[in-house]
Amino acid sequence: MTDIRITGRMVNFSRLTFSNNDLDQIRQQLKALTQEQNYNGTLIIIDSTVKQELIELIQLLIEFGLQPMAVVDGLLGDDARAIQFPVLPKDQPVQRITASSQTNTTSDTEASTTVTDEPVAVSESPIIPTPQASPATVYHDEILRTGQSLVEDHGNIVLTASMNNGSELIAAGNIFIYGTGRGRIIAGASGDPNARIFCQSLEAQLISIAGTFCVYDDIPAHYLQKSVQIYLNNNQELEFELLSI
Repeated sequence: MTDIRITGRMVNFSRLTFSNNDLDQIRQQLKALTQEQNYNGTLIIIDSTVKQELIELIQLLIEFGLQPMAVVDGLLGDDARAIQFPVLPKDQPVQRITASSQTNTTSDTEASTTVTDEPVAVSESPIIPTPQASPATVYHDEILRTGQSLVEDHGNIVLTASMNNGSELIAAGNIFIYGTGRGRIIAGASGDPNARIFCQSLEAQLISIAGTFCVYDDIPAHYLQKSVQIYLNNNQELEFELLSI
């Protein structure tokens, strides 16, 4: 029997990107940030667009209850290796593409102008209802290729083709894939827990709804290469459900 086992565990990391190396200013910003919300114990990946005193920066993050885990390779890569601190490879470049078409309907409460012969009182400003737009839906009819990212910040995405590994769909609302869903599929990106993912054939590297995610290896095998819908249950866990298509 082996004395070493490799197992996986889903954990959340947050990336802190620094464009300033003034530790006093960073301290003030961290103080304000951690006062607004409790980040105690949050695992942190350090990224920076300027050189940093890495050891002092790590100590400062720990002081505020954060747990630095690694740096993104780049300006801090050599300094991290010198102290045997983990280094993550740079992100692969992603090309953000435009959808083939887009619709944006409005509700029935649109404002209208009525012409009348009746006198109009001018002593008070009239209250004019503001049209409430329904969430936009974008449609994309081409294969989403490796390195391509299709993002809809305010609504839904309908993909009438397939996705390659290394591509990504990101929507504030729902995602509908009428093909094979590979790559990264992220619905409810603005935090909407009611968002859903519908996929004709699921082979995704990563699935996420409103920040709750799982990777390919954690998707139950009997849902792979099947038509599924994915949503959050009452415990904010991802639920997979087969579709009869």
